[in-house]
Amino acid sequence: MKFPGGFDMNSMMKQAQKMQEQMGKEMKEMTVDATAGGGAVTVKMRGDFEVLDFKISPDLIKDGDVEMIQDLAVAALNEARRKVEESLKGRLGGMLPPGLI
Repeated sequence: MKFPGGFDMNSMMKQAQKMQEQMGKEMKEMTVDATAGGGAVTVKMRGDFEVLDFKISPDLIKDGDVEMIQDLAVAALNEARRKVEESLKGRLGGMLPPGLI
């Protein structure tokens, strides 16, 4: 469907679908690493927010402070999520008009 001025809606939709597929592929390929507690807890997360690896230092377990371990785990997971979102904003920012993200 063409609009005045040569604007082709079908072409634009095909291009948007192609960009979406490319972004999905990039998200699955991208990984981020995050830590908490000076490296006592580490997380590796994919760009689609899938956790690939999660480690807790044996020294942290020896201390036996379950509440601290839980807090550090949450902090590391949230940091990984923040890094993924930041990376995605950077990638999307180049494709969208300013102010949309």
